[in-house]
Amino acid sequence: MMIRSILLFAVLGILAATLTSAYLLHVTPRQDPAVTRSGVDTALAEAWPICSSMGSLAESADWAALDPDFAAGKRAIVAGDWNAAIKALASAALRDDRNADIQNYLGYAYRRLRQLDQATRHYERALTLDPRHRSAHEHLGEVYLVQGDLGKAEAQLAALADICLIPCDEYDDLKRAIAEYGKIAQR
Repeated sequence: MMIRSILLFAVLGILAATLTSAYLLHVTPRQDPAVTRSGVDTALAEAWPICSSMGSLAESADWAALDPDFAAGKRAIVAGDWNAAIKALASAALRDDRNADIQNYLGYAYRRLRQLDQATRHYERALTLDPRHRSAHEHLGEVYLVQGDLGKAEAQLAALADICLIPCDEYDDLKRAIAEYGKIAQR
């Protein structure tokens, strides 16, 4: 009886290990679209108005594992082709309607086209999906500055202050944009 129990548990253990490894081999890992800032061309990062955190979209081997439309949208943003970015990212959003990064990138492309209502809608959707999405808070604050609403921009900065327990580029960028806005408003 003891040998049968040991054999049964051994077979169950092997079966569980086999199923677990088969699952892990076939599940696509969730990719973090944030790419480190190292290796980013400084001229590229400086080409972005106000926001420097979008400069982290430099080419990366990790893009191969992403949704092809998501990757195409990110490449279009880097290239400054806002309409192509919107087309590709909107297609990706149809397949992944819970992805805050896609919504943030859509908002960014619309903002670059000066379609602020659409941009705001996508940034707010990103924040609904992920209330701690730093880039969405920063970009929404920048939209509010363009619209002349300093109070709402400062609310986004306060949200970033709560989220960024250590210094983060998004907080610094929005703080700098608010300071520039203040200088322009005083003139």
